[in-house]
Amino acid sequence: MKSKFYIFFVIVVTSVFCSCGGDILPKPKGMLRLAYPAPKYEKATLDCSYTFEKNDIATFEKAKNNKQCWYNIDYPKLNATIYVSYYNVDKNLDSLLRDAQNLTQEHHIKADGIDQKDFVLPEKNVYGSIFEVTGNAASSCQFYVTDSLNHFVSGSVYFKVKPNYDSILPAAKYLRNDVIHFMETVQWIE
Repeated sequence: MKSKFYIFFVIVVTSVFCSCGGDILPKPKGMLRLAYPAPKYEKATLDCSYTFEKNDIATFEKAKNNKQCWYNIDYPKLNATIYVSYYNVDKNLDSLLRDAQNLTQEHHIKADGIDQKDFVLPEKNVYGSIFEVTGNAASSCQFYVTDSLNHFVSGSVYFKVKPNYDSILPAAKYLRNDVIHFMETVQWIE
């Protein structure tokens, strides 16, 4: 009986001394790594006065509001949509510009900041602005392009989740690049 007790005691003491090794450190916080595919662009086929290139991971559909040449570019993997609206310019360019800028300013309440960058491609007759909205606003990016005479296209990026800027930042940057590509590739059809 003593030998059994002695063997048990040796095993317990050995395991206690062998298992103790250094300080216990907490695990570092993990960071979510969101990786999106490199964009591959294809020409969007429209029955409108403009065309552009869209990312091939996005689905493309006519808006359900029955407005001619309004489209939704849906990104299912990013849980986001770019809403694109088209207007004919008929001596109303000032009001269209004002409306596009006012729509962006409506997000100022929740936004930490709004960064506007002008966009000018005179060789393609494309002029516009892109507004990057930082903070927990409903839309992370808004834009418009026009030829200043006949055509005006505006758009907004919306996520289908409650806005949390830190969480959507990688997706917002990815979509901002697609918006810039949209603006660079838009062509007017007469």
